[in-house]
Amino acid sequence: MEELKKFNTAKFLSFALGFFGLQFAWQMRIILSGPVTENLGASPFIFGLIWLAGPFTGMVVQPLIGALSDKTTSRFGRRRPYLFGGAVLSALALWALPNSELITNTLGSTFHMLIHPLAALCFAAVMIWILDACVNIAQGPYRALVPDVVPQEQHSVANSYISLAIGLGSVVAAGTAPFLKWAFNYQMSINAQFIMAALAFLLGMTWTCMMIKERKYEPKAEEKKEKLDFIKSLKEFFALSPEVGKICWMQFFTWIGNMCMMIYFTQYAIHTVFGVPDLSSVSEVVKSTYDHAVLAGTNFSSICFAIFNLVCFIVAIPIGVLSVKFGNKKVHIISMLSMALAFLGMAFCHEPKFVAVLMGLSGIGWASICALPFAMLSQYIKPGTEGSVMGIFNIFIAGPQVFVCTLVSWFINRCSFNDNLGLVNFHWEYTFIIGAVCLLIASLVASRVVQKSN
Repeated sequence: MEELKKFNTAKFLSFALGFFGLQFAWQMRIILSGPVTENLGASPFIFGLIWLAGPFTGMVVQPLIGALSDKTTSRFGRRRPYLFGGAVLSALALWALPNSELITNTLGSTFHMLIHPLAALCFAAVMIWILDACVNIAQGPYRALVPDVVPQEQHSVANSYISLAIGLGSVVAAGTAPFLKWAFNYQMSINAQFIMAALAFLLGMTWTCMMIKERKYEPKAEEKKEKLDFIKSLKEFFALSPEVGKICWMQFFTWIGNMCMMIYFTQYAIHTVFGVPDLSSVSEVVKSTYDHAVLAGTNFSSICFAIFNLVCFIVAIPIGVLSVKFGNKKVHIISMLSMALAFLGMAFCHEPKFVAVLMGLSGIGWASICALPFAMLSQYIKPGTEGSVMGIFNIFIAGPQVFVCTLVSWFINRCSFNDNLGLVNFHWEYTFIIGAVCLLIASLVASRVVQKSN
């Protein structure tokens, strides 16, 4: 094993640039996949089923690719083939997603096939699943790259740079189109925004792969024969402490609440805040009359996500300082309650400026969600088991998303009404009521966690 050289600022920035591109692409997928799939005929329930790509790939693809990358011995390194491969496939999916109708029609004309009306929607759904899978292909090995190439005493600094890249990637991705509209009166099309995300991901990851060199690795004979015993790991995980189960239940309800906003906010902005009816089953003529309102709602959603991530970025360090002084549990409960309050406000008041302010308030909760549950769990982790423990803990992040993608979307699909023009719309604001209730339950569970004394 060669000795690891310390990273300087320039090398840390090169290391983090790939994650900036990854987060840029992921944020664009969160904001814009709803308008794209609805335009192709997706109802709220179908949209929720398409979102199952995220939790499914999070629970299956990421652990699998992580294990494969541990044993990879290519001349390009253990992690870099997955980083670059994931970026290339994601870039192709990001280009193809908003062009789904054009691609399916072109294929039909080329091969003289009769194209089903829902073919474009199915193609778009496949592209979203490919995109989510490829993001997870890159994300797991990227996190594992830290101990591979960064000296141990700089691990916390490396993860701080990754957090910085996540925050900046989200803000830039969400804020670019609204900024261009405000500053230059130029409206970026949805296609252009997806291409921008594809370039950001591909170029950022390419730069990181070129600038960060991995050490040559050859697994030992016993490592090659080693197999994962998931059931044993699961038993050991819950045997760590009775408090671990409480933290997992806290995380379960937290992520139901959080994903009620993440998945459905753009649809809420378009249909509830800007009053656009459901366009999944109307004619092209009717759709065209709402083009301006849909773009306005999409831009507003981007602005709100930019504010949300900017507040998270600003308060992340203060939350860490406060948690040291007052304890992780107290700070996390207050942060979740602030997010629940913001959700209730958005459920009952749909004035755009007020909604934007409440999204900023919910960013405080997001900053806490990204850090403090892991800090609470880390008190009970045995040295040398960090990877397996965090992998199992991820189930309580990905699992709740299945609930939101299925039952919540089905519930919204049942809550329809006719607007003043007789067109169908849905009560998207109900997702925030569900989210607020789950965050309140998570806060109650958190209050029952007994923290270790220092």
